[in-house]
Amino acid sequence: MTNLLDAPSSTLPEERFEAIVERDGLLIERIVSTGQATPPGEWLSQDRAEWVAVLRGGAGLRFEGEDGVREMAPGDHCLIPGGVRHRVEWTSRDEPTIWLAVHFAG
Repeated sequence: MTNLLDAPSSTLPEERFEAIVERDGLLIERIVSTGQATPPGEWLSQDRAEWVAVLRGGAGLRFEGEDGVREMAPGDHCLIPGGVRHRVEWTSRDEPTIWLAVHFAG
């Protein structure tokens, strides 16, 4: 058994991705960020949809074509449709940001 809210005591050199459940086209993962962001000028896009929730910390999520950054705090969640370009503008440097992500077809 593990705890979704367990966090590292120091800054990680890279984000940590941990698969919790992976089967039949479904991936549920925990992501731990310690100040990481998408590199300048780069966008993320994936074939599958992704539902993300911030459990701890905070982050700024930007979608291509939107003017502003969606600021996410604990409890905030959003759906990223497959094929939609997006980027993580920032994650909290004061405490680890813990995400719960669910990847699925659609």
